[in-house]
Amino acid sequence: MLALGLSLGAKHARGQGSAVIADDIISSIIAKGERAREQDSTHLGPVHGRVERPFEKNPGADAARMGERLPQPRPIDILAAAAREQPAGADRRAGILPPALPEAAARVEPPLYGPIDLPAGEAEGPPGSLTLEGAIARLIQSNPELAVKFQELPKAEADVLTAGLYGNPLVLGGVDQVPYGRYSPQRPGSTSYSVSIVQPFDVNGKIPARVRLAQSAKSVLQAQYQDAVRLEVELLHAAWVEVLNARTTLGYLQTSMTNSEALIRTTQEQVKRGAAPETDLDTVVIQQETIANALEEAAARLTRTKRALAVLLGIPPAQADRIEVRGALRDGSSPPPPDEELVRLALCHRPDVVAYKLGVRSAMANVEVQRRERFPDVFALYTPYGFDANNGDPGARGATSWGAGVFASVPLFNRNQGNIRRAERNVMQTQIEVSGLERQVAAEVQDAALDYRTTRAASERFERLILPRAKHLRDERYRLYRDGQENIVTYLNAQRDYNDTLRLYRDALVRHRRSMLALNTAVGTRVLP
Repeated sequence: MLALGLSLGAKHARGQGSAVIADDIISSIIAKGERAREQDSTHLGPVHGRVERPFEKNPGADAARMGERLPQPRPIDILAAAAREQPAGADRRAGILPPALPEAAARVEPPLYGPIDLPAGEAEGPPGSLTLEGAIARLIQSNPELAVKFQELPKAEADVLTAGLYGNPLVLGGVDQVPYGRYSPQRPGSTSYSVSIVQPFDVNGKIPARVRLAQSAKSVLQAQYQDAVRLEVELLHAAWVEVLNARTTLGYLQTSMTNSEALIRTTQEQVKRGAAPETDLDTVVIQQETIANALEEAAARLTRTKRALAVLLGIPPAQADRIEVRGALRDGSSPPPPDEELVRLALCHRPDVVAYKLGVRSAMANVEVQRRERFPDVFALYTPYGFDANNGDPGARGATSWGAGVFASVPLFNRNQGNIRRAERNVMQTQIEVSGLERQVAAEVQDAALDYRTTRAASERFERLILPRAKHLRDERYRLYRDGQENIVTYLNAQRDYNDTLRLYRDALVRHRRSMLALNTAVGTRVLP
C-alpha cells in the first residue's frame, strides 16, 4: 500500500499510527471481497443458498463448461409410437397404417368394443368451459413451479440494487503511545487520542459497471423465466391432449353402448325367427357387458387426465373432476407458414435463444467490470479530532489537531490480468453457444414442421379413403347378418376391424394435435390453434 498523509498540529507518531491502522483495515476490506468470491464455490460444487441456480443453464455466466453440453431440445418425434413394441393383444396385422398409439402412463387405454359410429362432428365441449388459451393464462398465474422461478426476478432487482451501493465509511477510535507505567521527566512521552473516518471512493467507475452487469444478468433471467413458461406450456399441451383423447374415447364407447342395444334387439328377432341360434344372443350380451367395463375404464381415465391437468393449473383436487375443456382433436386450421419463416420466427422469439444472446451482452459487461477492477478503490482518511496529552511536560496543556490522508493501491504487479482474460474467453464461449443453439433450434423447427405435415396427411388419408371403405364393409356385413345370410361372428369380426380402423384414426388425430402444439413450442410463439 502507498500512503500519502497530511497532518496539521499532530506529531508524526500519531499520524503514522493512524496510517498503519487504516492500512490494515483497507487490506482486510480487499481480502474480504476475495474471500467472498472464493466461498461462492467449493470442491463439492456451488454452496447452496449462496450461489443460486434456479435454471439449468446461466447464459453468459463465467462458469466451467467442462462436462456440460448445450441445452438439448426435447425430442419432438410425434411418430415414434409407430416404431415401439406393441402390447399383448394389439393389432399386429401387416400394412401401411401405424399401430395404436401407446400410452406413456402405466394404465392401458381402454379398447374400443361394440358397434361404433364416427360422429358427424366432433364435440368441442360445453360453451364457457376451459379453453387452451385460458389454461395457459391460468398456468402462468397459478403453476407452483413457475411461481417459484418467478421469485428470481425480484431477487435480480435486489442484485441491481446491491451492485449500485457505495461502500460505507469506517470510523476508527484510537489511542497511541500508551506507556507501560507512567511518563516522567526522565522518560518523557505523550499519549495521543484520535477519531478517524475512512471512506472508499470509486474513482474509475466500477460501481456503474457492476450495475450494468447486474441489469444484463436480470435481462437474462427474464428471458430464462419466459423459456421456463414455454417448457411448462409444453407439459400443459401434453396434458390437454390427453384430456381430449380420453373424452373422445369415452364418447366412442358411449355410442357403442347405445348401438349395442339395437344389436341385441336385432339378434333377439333373429333368434325368434329361428334364423340364428341362441348362442348369438349370448355373444352380443357378453359384448355389451364388455363395453360397459370399457366405458367405466374410459370414465376413470378421463378423471385421471383431468386431475393431472389440475395439478399443472394449480386447481384444488376437489375441483379437478369438474373441469370441462373446450377443444377438439381434429385440425380445422390452415397450414402454418413455410419452414424458412418458422425458423426465422423461432430465432427471433424463442426465449432460450434470446437468453443466450442476452448472455453475450452480460459476458461483455463482465469484461468491462474486470477491466475496471484493475484499479482498486481509493481510501480517504480524515481525522477531525486528535488530542495530544503532552505527558512529558507537567506544566503543558494538551493540544488538539486534525489530519487527512489518502490511501491507494498501486497496481504494479496485479492488474487483474487473469480475470480479464478469463472474462474475454467467456464471451467467446457464449458466442459459440449461441451459434450452436441457433442450429439446434432450426433443426428442431424443421423436424416439428415435418411431423406436422406427416400427421396431417395421415389424418386426411383416414378421412378421405380409409374410414369410408371400412364403414362400408362393416355396414355390408351387418346387412347380410340382418337378412340372415351371415352369422353373428362374421358381423362381429367386421365390426372389430372397423373399430381397429377407428382407433387408428383417433390415434392419428392425437398425433397430429400433438404435432400442432409441438410446432408452437418449437417456434416459441403461437402459429397454430
